[in-house]
Amino acid sequence: MIAAIMLTVRDLAKSYRTSEEQLAVLRGVDLTLAAGESVALTGESGSGKSTLLHLIAGLDKADAGEIWLDGTQVSGLSDSARAAVRRDRLGLVFQQFNLIPSLQVGDNLAFQARIAGRYDAAWQDELIARLGLAALLDRYPEQLSGGQQQRVAIGRALAIKPLLLLADEPTGNLDEATADDVLSLARDLVARTGCGFLMVTHSERLAATLDRQVHLHAGRIT
Repeated sequence: MIAAIMLTVRDLAKSYRTSEEQLAVLRGVDLTLAAGESVALTGESGSGKSTLLHLIAGLDKADAGEIWLDGTQVSGLSDSARAAVRRDRLGLVFQQFNLIPSLQVGDNLAFQARIAGRYDAAWQDELIARLGLAALLDRYPEQLSGGQQQRVAIGRALAIKPLLLLADEPTGNLDEATADDVLSLARDLVARTGCGFLMVTHSERLAATLDRQVHLHAGRIT
């Protein structure tokens, strides 16, 4: 059975104005991602990887082109509507863990799911068990190691059972062994939920562990 296409990016373009010139970052990007598929987005620094991820997440608006998420044209939505899609249907994981310092691990894990009205206690318990966080629920982020914080960030992103998990260099602050462990857990949980998984990484080794790799060069998929 062929999986449904979850994400479609068509002819996406984005430029930024510098003090000296108009800098074209994306120059007509096309990309598709199926439900349950994991894709690594690679490319040299400045090739537009993070920009593409931010546009898909609705954190910025493209100059031209289309982004479709499960039949919804995200690129055509207002700022508030894109924020609602990001809250309710997307899981975001970044190199900086972005946990809420004043909340304990258990509340950090549940935060997005609760504000999205998608909290599922049984799924929360499964995430806690799979991520090895049961003994850490009463701790605050500052009391955790980098690997533990990234596990919490992944759990928070997956707690809403998103359509799409977007990760921007999620293992960049971790040592190799911890990075392998965290990414393995992310892949397993993505497979468990059937969501799509798009990860920006500079590591060819980690990229090779995903279903497919796409390379971004000079603002285009090559």
